[in-house]
Amino acid sequence: MLWPDVVRRAVKLGADREIVGVYPRRSDLPRSLFGELIGRARARLWFGGYTSYFVWLEVPNAAVTLGTKVREGADVRFLLGDPASSVTASRERIEDTPLTLATRIATTQAEIAKSPEDLPIRMTDRHVAMSVWIFDDEAIVATHIGAGLGQDSVTLHLRRRNGGGAFDRYVEHFEALWTDAQVADRA
Repeated sequence: MLWPDVVRRAVKLGADREIVGVYPRRSDLPRSLFGELIGRARARLWFGGYTSYFVWLEVPNAAVTLGTKVREGADVRFLLGDPASSVTASRERIEDTPLTLATRIATTQAEIAKSPEDLPIRMTDRHVAMSVWIFDDEAIVATHIGAGLGQDSVTLHLRRRNGGGAFDRYVEHFEALWTDAQVADRA
């Protein structure tokens, strides 16, 4: 045996090499992480959160920064929940909070509108239980559990290492949802 069990458990050898961190709650992520990921990303910034509301609270001048990324050639996309969906209404009853999903979605749309560039928005209710944010070759994935709000979701930080790993699977997930989602109205 080339690798004793103790070494194999301590050294990441397979697909788990893509796991940068696991957090019991999204709110346990380092507060600066989303800003750092947005700042480092050059080609792809995909926001697949049902509301992505917290981005505007945690990342100063996010709309301007994202507009700059678009001007520099980055693919910036927002996949939001459909505020008129029965899935959204059902989840609002479960969360039972005054700051409803529909309100948080509307806030994100209003913040996106502040960008000097057009930031594409599509809507679907198919990702209510899992959010995926992709920044070049890093991703944050939050799996929503129970009656908790998004910040209570178990969260992974992934970094792409090889093709076909967990990171690529989440990219495929986002792309499938994006393809099927409705283009948001720009009222």
